[in-house]
Amino acid sequence: MAHLTQRLFQPLNIAVLTISDTRTFETDTSGQTLVDLLQTAGHVLVDRGLVRDDIYQIRAKVSEWIADPQVQVVLMTGGTGFTARDNTPQAVAPLLDKQVDGFGELFRQVSLAEIGMSTLQSRALAGMSNGVLVCCLPGSPGACRTGWEKILASQLDSRTGPCNFTPHLKAQAGVAPVACETRS
Repeated sequence: MAHLTQRLFQPLNIAVLTISDTRTFETDTSGQTLVDLLQTAGHVLVDRGLVRDDIYQIRAKVSEWIADPQVQVVLMTGGTGFTARDNTPQAVAPLLDKQVDGFGELFRQVSLAEIGMSTLQSRALAGMSNGVLVCCLPGSPGACRTGWEKILASQLDSRTGPCNFTPHLKAQAGVAPVACETRS
């Protein structure tokens, strides 16, 4: 595994969006959990937003960030359940160029030990759009922590091999992406 130690960490520009009809920035513990985790890992918070659980407000904010040349990753929390006001998956899916099918599957798998069969009610999803990785997580701090620690921390780390998402993201000015190694 010597090849892993030869790579340099590449901090990513990440935006965090909370979807909620009731939270404010002061009461948004899920969004703050994501902010704390990404900054502790060495990434850069480039923007943070909070919108109501409305398909068009969600799409407008995510579209803005997908078009922003500085944003490489959008982390979203909230609106992934089954209530009438949970609209995140249907808001985001049409904006994606490619879905990362394994993200939702893996999130539910790693959540099983923590919340049991309730994991079935998570519609977590991710995809790529215009060189931006968009990840939709449930709206609890525990779900955000699980998603970050079990999936995102390594996949957003340029030192993770054989592959991570870094080479698929928009390049930052002056920073060359790290190539993904493949196994034969």
